[in-house]
Amino acid sequence: MLRIAVPNKGTLASPAAEMLREAGYRQRTEQRDLVCRDEVNDVEFFYLRPRDIATYVGSGDLDLGITGRDLLVDAGSPADELLDLGFAGASFRFAAHPSTITTVDQIGGRRVATSFPGVVNRYLAENGIAADVIRLDGAVENAIRLGVADVVADVVETGATLRQAGLAVIGDPILTSSALLIGRDPATDGRRGGAVAASAVAQLVRRLQGVLVARRYVMLAYDVRADLLEQATMLTPGIESPTVSPLHREGWVAVQAMVLRSDVHKIMDELYDLGARAILVTGIHNCRL
Repeated sequence: MLRIAVPNKGTLASPAAEMLREAGYRQRTEQRDLVCRDEVNDVEFFYLRPRDIATYVGSGDLDLGITGRDLLVDAGSPADELLDLGFAGASFRFAAHPSTITTVDQIGGRRVATSFPGVVNRYLAENGIAADVIRLDGAVENAIRLGVADVVADVVETGATLRQAGLAVIGDPILTSSALLIGRDPATDGRRGGAVAASAVAQLVRRLQGVLVARRYVMLAYDVRADLLEQATMLTPGIESPTVSPLHREGWVAVQAMVLRSDVHKIMDELYDLGARAILVTGIHNCRL
C-alpha cells in the first residue's frame, strides 16, 4: 500500500486534498482524522504538519508527500521534486529598512530573522555571504523594530505587511516556491519491491498530471466550412491534432480540439470572424495524455 503525507492544515491543506479527490482518491471527511485509507486505490494518506512532511518522506518512512518547495529546502531533506502541483505559489525574499540596507551584498555581517533558516542559510552559503541567522516562528517583520535583527527573510505575496512595518524588499527572490509532490527513488526503499512501488507512484503522478491539464485546458467544438479548415485548425491545433468529422451539411466539417482555458475567448472570437459557427466550450474533468 502506497503511503502518502498530506498537509493537515494551512494554505496547502485544502488545495492538496481537493486535487487528490479530482485525481480519484478518497480523502478524510473529518478534519480531526489523522489517517485515511483508500482501499480501492491501495493508498493510505497521513495528515501531518506541512513542515514535517519532507522529513518523513526523506527518511523513507512515507513514500510520497505534498508540501511546499520552501519547506522541502528548509528541512534539508533528500526527498526529490516529482511534480509541481501548480498552487500555493510564493516568493521568498529579504527585506529591511530602506535607510539601512538596500542590496543583498550589505547583508554580510548582519542579523537575519526568518522562519526558514534552512532556506536562508543555503542562499547565503551559495552566494558567499556570512550573516547571523536567527530563527523565529512567525511575525518576523517585527524583528527589526524590536531590535532582534537587521534584516528579515520571509514569504512575500503583495508586500503590504512589509510596507506596514516600514520595510522594503531587497534584491531578487531567494526562492520561488509552490506546492510539490515529493518522493524518493522506490528502488532505494528496502521495505518493498522497487518495481511495485515505482508503478504505484507513476500511476499517481499520471493522475495528478491529468488534473493539471484539465485545469488548464477546455474542449472547444465548432462547425466550419471545409475550405476554411486549414485556417481554423491553425487557431486550434489541439494537443496532438484536432478531431475533424464530416457534417450532413455538404461542404462543412465539425472540429474538436483542446485549447488553453486562458485563450479560449480570444480563439472563439477569431473562429467566429473566420466563419465558424456552433462554437461550444466544455470543461475537462480529467484526462490522460
